[in-house]
Amino acid sequence: MDQQAPARTQHWTRSAPWITAGIAAVVLVLDQSSKLWATSTLRAGERTPLIGDALGIKLIYNPGAAFSIGTGATWIFTLVAAGAVVAGGWYAWQVRSRPWAVCLGFLLGGAVTHLLDRLLRAPSFAQGHVVDFIAYFDWFVGNVADIALFAGGVLLLVLSWMGFTLRPEPDRPAEQAE
Repeated sequence: MDQQAPARTQHWTRSAPWITAGIAAVVLVLDQSSKLWATSTLRAGERTPLIGDALGIKLIYNPGAAFSIGTGATWIFTLVAAGAVVAGGWYAWQVRSRPWAVCLGFLLGGAVTHLLDRLLRAPSFAQGHVVDFIAYFDWFVGNVADIALFAGGVLLLVLSWMGFTLRPEPDRPAEQAE
């Protein structure tokens, strides 16, 4: 007897954009408050091991992207972050799926906080350096926003692979008008 796996049921929810906004706000607060702690407590360039060489604390100001790629093109990363915030905001308004709302919250929160760093931190407006302080081996140094972006990216891949849609069918016919 051939049994098929049960279909994944997704529930339509009007609160999904608010879930996205809430998660993005939490990411923003956690990231910016942890950066405030790092800049007021740590000395730039000094590494303090937490778990041997695997995990440590090391304050750096990163003008580039991940792994300090493109350090001379900070303004391009500012434009990319701004575009990501606009796109994330649009998708957040459209989403009606709780799992996608969580995913977009991580992505939007990480993009907003990186954009704020680019716009408001030294050396100048739209050329700001991102504060990084979580050192992973000798591979790279990141921050809370990077963790949120990574989690959102992984969740995006998983949700796509599992066939979840951004806007599932409404549970009730009256919801179709929204």
